[in-house]
Amino acid sequence: MREEYVMVNLKVNPMKEPDKIINYWKKEKIIVSLIIIFGLAYDISIVLGPIYQGKLIDAIVNGNSMNSIVIVAASFVIIIASIQIFRYFKRFYIRRFANTTSATMRFMIYNNILHKSAAELDEENTGNLMTRVISDVQLCVEGMRKFSTEIFDTGVMMITYVVSMIMYDFKITLLSMIFIPAAMLLADKLKVVIYKYSTQYRSKISKVTDITYNTIENAILYRINGMESKNRIIYNEELEDLYNKAIKANLIENSMRPVYNVIAMFGVIIVIYFGGKNVISGVWTVGNFTTYILMFSAMSRKTSSAAKLFNSIQKSQVSWKRIKPYLAEYSIKDKTMDFDVHNTNFDVNNLSFIYPLGKNNIIDNITFSGKNGEIIGVTGPIVSGKSTLGISLLGIYPYIGSIKIDNKELNDYSDYERSQIISYLGHKPQLLSDSIYNNITLGNQKDISQVLKDVCFDIDLNEMPNRENTLVGNGGVRLSGGQQSRIALARALLNKNKIIILDDPFSAVDMQTEEKIIDNLRKNYSESLIILISHRLTIFRKINHIILLHNDKTVEYGKHNEFMENSKLYQTIYNLQCAVGDENGEE
Repeated sequence: MREEYVMVNLKVNPMKEPDKIINYWKKEKIIVSLIIIFGLAYDISIVLGPIYQGKLIDAIVNGNSMNSIVIVAASFVIIIASIQIFRYFKRFYIRRFANTTSATMRFMIYNNILHKSAAELDEENTGNLMTRVISDVQLCVEGMRKFSTEIFDTGVMMITYVVSMIMYDFKITLLSMIFIPAAMLLADKLKVVIYKYSTQYRSKISKVTDITYNTIENAILYRINGMESKNRIIYNEELEDLYNKAIKANLIENSMRPVYNVIAMFGVIIVIYFGGKNVISGVWTVGNFTTYILMFSAMSRKTSSAAKLFNSIQKSQVSWKRIKPYLAEYSIKDKTMDFDVHNTNFDVNNLSFIYPLGKNNIIDNITFSGKNGEIIGVTGPIVSGKSTLGISLLGIYPYIGSIKIDNKELNDYSDYERSQIISYLGHKPQLLSDSIYNNITLGNQKDISQVLKDVCFDIDLNEMPNRENTLVGNGGVRLSGGQQSRIALARALLNKNKIIILDDPFSAVDMQTEEKIIDNLRKNYSESLIILISHRLTIFRKINHIILLHNDKTVEYGKHNEFMENSKLYQTIYNLQCAVGDENGEE
């Protein structure tokens, strides 16, 4: 008995507690340390610029020697250059921190979406998810970047300026700063309003994104049914509402910065009055006065930056709250699967299923078993639960009863293990806007020549100039319905998984092709158990077992000959389909 081992290595960002914002700074310890070093160097040295500018003015006014003036001027230039170098490295590492954090957050959200259950994904809004992953992460990280920048460019720098100004004159510094708290208080009062309008704006962006996505996805459907004009009116109304909310969200924040500046700069009147008296009395030189007024002006401008920072943080908090539920740590260990590919035991006992938020079971008390080499057919009238049975056997939704594969409950397998054991083809082909090859392999490097023959697509492929590199278009639009279904079928068959569930795979192909594919399945997939869901019964005479579902949730089990003798429903459907086949000239 040969055993096959399958391994997967999935690397997940090792960050702990990604839903705590402080941990993003802790994660980048080295980068944050460099930000602190260059930030402090920049903020402490920046006051030297005005100081040496004042010294240069005094040297010129006092008529110092040319050598003395050149030395002061050279020192001034070197200091300015050094300050800008410190500033460059500080901003470089802050931007690096922002880029890394943005990538980490987006990966965490992406990982969260991948690990959501099918029920959770059913409740998700596509536009909302897209806005969170792209726009909300960007705004949140931008707020973190601004905070990291302004903690130095505003916070530390203001302290540096205040200390330096006090060294020149304590009284003037104290009096000139009385207007700064007023600007800060105004910014604090406005943050509630900004938070409110930002929340409304972010919600509207999600809605417009979802409408845009839906319009693109169903553009042809709307065009055929003459819905374009109506949809355009609705879309314009939503855009106008978005425009108005954007104005409310951004107008107060951006328009108030000059107001903060004006309030903070009122203190310059005190500086000019008392500073001028110091110059007249000889306490200050002209250079001292110039240095002081430059430092005061710079500090006042930083007041408006601090006020704006408060407002930016409010916007970032809106985005943070929107993405926080999607930031989760998933510890995925390497999977080692050990199973015998030659033997499959599949046992279903008293299986019932109800969709989340549903009220009644779709299927009730279904019991059957199968093994590799068998094809089990599932059929029944419309809305009898055929597709639901196929979905329930995947284990992606909670189910009632028992589904065992090789004596192990389906729920006890991990998502990855289930993907390696079960392959599934839904009743609607899901094709990517990519090549035929990538649609079948999903990016893996595998030989598809045999599986193309198995689904009778090799002849179609020979007629295509680019063969397997032919682009299928969005959703397979460049292919016929039969070609789409066979490419999707090839994808489900490629890995020859232990269990292959096929939901109505032949609805778009003729009966002759259907017969050939069934023969290929029996011949080339003897190590797999195939569960074939279909409303076409002409091929059911070639399969091992049949499950017949009724609309009243009763179930019959048997084989083709048994059903032809004992089931009026089965007889009626089979005879009608055979009669239609004869009329169409199909054998």
